[in-house]
Amino acid sequence: MSLVKAQLISNDGGGTIEFMFNPTQLDFSHRINLTKNEGARTGRGLPKVNFAYPEPCTLNISDIVLDTYEESGGKSVLTYIQKFEKAVNFAESGSGKEKRPPTYVFTWGSFQYIRCFITSLSYKLTMFLADGTPVRAKLDLSLEEIDESTSTPGMGSPSQPNRSGDSRGSRLSR
Repeated sequence: MSLVKAQLISNDGGGTIEFMFNPTQLDFSHRINLTKNEGARTGRGLPKVNFAYPEPCTLNISDIVLDTYEESGGKSVLTYIQKFEKAVNFAESGSGKEKRPPTYVFTWGSFQYIRCFITSLSYKLTMFLADGTPVRAKLDLSLEEIDESTSTPGMGSPSQPNRSGDSRGSRLSR
C-alpha cells in the first residue's frame, strides 16, 4: 500500500494544496447555540433554554510540517507556504476585493472530511540555511464547514439530498 497525502482540493480558483507530510491529528469541533430565557427558570433555578441553531463544524490541523532542506539548492519553504496564504489572502484589493474566498474539500485517501473555507493560517519558520533561507516550517490551519450547495446567489436551488433524505449531507464520506 502506498502513502496517500492529505489534500485541500478547490474547484473554484484555489487549486489543490497537497500536504508535504500528513497531519498527526485532526481536531474537529461541533457546537450548537441555545437561546436562554432569563425570566423563565426551571425547578432547579436554571434558565430555560431553547435550541437556536447549529454552528458550522470546524477542523483544526496543527503542526503541519513543511521541509525543503533536502531539496536541491536549499529551496525556500516560503514557496509552499504561499499556497496556503493564497486561500486567506485571496483578494486584498482591486477587482477581486469583493470576491468570496476559495472553497476547499479536505481529503485524505478515500475520505472527504469537510467542505470548507480556510479561516485561519499561522506558521512558524523553524530552520534556516546559513544564508538565511527558510527551509522548514510548521503551519496551523483552521477550516470551517460551508454548505455543500453549488447554487449561485439568487438561484434558490437546494442541494441534492443524501440517501437518508437530509439535504445537508454527511461531513465525512467515502
